[in-house]
Amino acid sequence: MAEAVDFFNKTSEPPGFQVKCDKINEFCRDHRTCRDIPIVLVTSGGTTVPLEGNTVRFIDNFSIGTRGSASAEYFLDQGYAVIFLHRARSLQPFARHLPQTHLLDILQIQPDGCLQVREEESQKIAKVVERYHSVMREGRLLLVDFTSLGDYLHLLRATSRILNPLGKRAILYLAAAVSDFYIPVDKMPEHKIQSSNGPLQLSLELVPKMLEALVKHWLQEAYIVSFKLETNPDLLIGKARQALNKYGHQLVIGNILTTRKHSVVMVTQNGEESIQLNSGEITAGVEIETKIVENIVTRYNKFCEEQSH
Repeated sequence: MAEAVDFFNKTSEPPGFQVKCDKINEFCRDHRTCRDIPIVLVTSGGTTVPLEGNTVRFIDNFSIGTRGSASAEYFLDQGYAVIFLHRARSLQPFARHLPQTHLLDILQIQPDGCLQVREEESQKIAKVVERYHSVMREGRLLLVDFTSLGDYLHLLRATSRILNPLGKRAILYLAAAVSDFYIPVDKMPEHKIQSSNGPLQLSLELVPKMLEALVKHWLQEAYIVSFKLETNPDLLIGKARQALNKYGHQLVIGNILTTRKHSVVMVTQNGEESIQLNSGEITAGVEIETKIVENIVTRYNKFCEEQSH
């Protein structure tokens, strides 16, 4: 816990931090007083690690938020409320279905000058838009963005503390790809690093593991799901079980980089369960996140029943 406190002392709150916290507070307050449904905090996308105070360069990772944005939709389909804490400009629920690189190709101008979605795309997009507006009318989705590692962890801590009074009605689904290393503010150059100074040598510090703080201090009664990504299948189960034993949360979802879109393993203190898409489901475009979320809902309901006894 001391390492986590030290990290927050060495990093700055993100721009607009208090405004975002106020929105999260309002969202959670409405659900505490008016609705008896779980709230899922879904984290999604990668985190940047700035190399300069006035940031020009940064370290990034490959995540674009595919798993987090898809999972958020399926939690919403289950009737849950979702706080979607996502990397700015990464994939978002519902919007992810729109063409990301050729949006203009699906639009056409009518003789009267009005814009219209091309007929072959309109039905699919209309269904997505209808789902989105339905969820927003019901007040079940809040989008909160971040960019850097520091932004993400400050918002994660703040949101977790806001959710804590909900007890077991809170679920944390940690799908964001969080950097393992960072440069503290006091060791970071203020201005752009000059290439004229020669080869760049970096000294990065380890980011403290925040799961301990989450489980023991920020969200003490919540149902917490973390992810473990590996490239070596021989390490996956051992690493997942090591995390469970160390932090004491409820579930680790293990996945291998090359097969993560059609195969995962759910690891708990009681055992492992594989979730896979068969060839027919893959061909049909089924997303494994729908099975992951259904599995979590079943586990979560059992968790709530056990906590009630």
